[in-house]
Amino acid sequence: MNNIIPGQGNLRILVVDDEKAIRVFLRTSLSSYGYSVFEAATGKKALEEIINTHPDAIILDLGLADIDGREVITRIRKRAKTPIVILSVRDDPAEKISALDAGADDYLTKPFSTEELLARLRAVMRRLLPPDKEEVLKTAKLYMDITKRLVTINNKEIDLSPTEYDLLKLFLLNTGKVLTHRQILRQIWDKTEDFEGILHLLRVTISNLRNKIEPDPDRPTYLLTEPGVGYRLRSES
Repeated sequence: MNNIIPGQGNLRILVVDDEKAIRVFLRTSLSSYGYSVFEAATGKKALEEIINTHPDAIILDLGLADIDGREVITRIRKRAKTPIVILSVRDDPAEKISALDAGADDYLTKPFSTEELLARLRAVMRRLLPPDKEEVLKTAKLYMDITKRLVTINNKEIDLSPTEYDLLKLFLLNTGKVLTHRQILRQIWDKTEDFEGILHLLRVTISNLRNKIEPDPDRPTYLLTEPGVGYRLRSES
């Protein structure tokens, strides 16, 4: 049974990569899971395809021949909130942070696992689904009822501090998406400068949160570290 997002029908994916072999591989793989796939080999063509096809999500390589991938992200973000998953050979944490801060939703390095790409894609695509009427956020056995300000895991209520609650809510609203240290500090502590000075506060809060939600805090299964970049709440898929 193909694991696509319920209720979304034939979703459109734009694959932007200057390697034809990668585009062909992704077209074949994604098509087999029910997605409609469009291709672009350059940044200019990608921007044209976005206007013409209105994709539901974009898989983007950073190393394009005509326009750097980060510039493509910036131009896309000026006109649309379409989810963007980066697929690149660039594995330097600084490159990842730059792309994520520019507006990308997730980042995978080549070579990559098709299963992980599909899982990350499903996670960002869930943002397209209408919000639940009951205002409940969840992943796996972790639930947050916003109206009651109640958090449970395995049906057991968890007592969180206000900051821990806000942090977990941020991750649940962005399940499967990599959040950089800078993005988190802006959202939770409203810090627009001196990030290094309060980065220890984020790490302590993450540790405290893991102690409350993880079966084994030393081997987290929910709240994952993206080394040198930030954190990601694992999608249930």
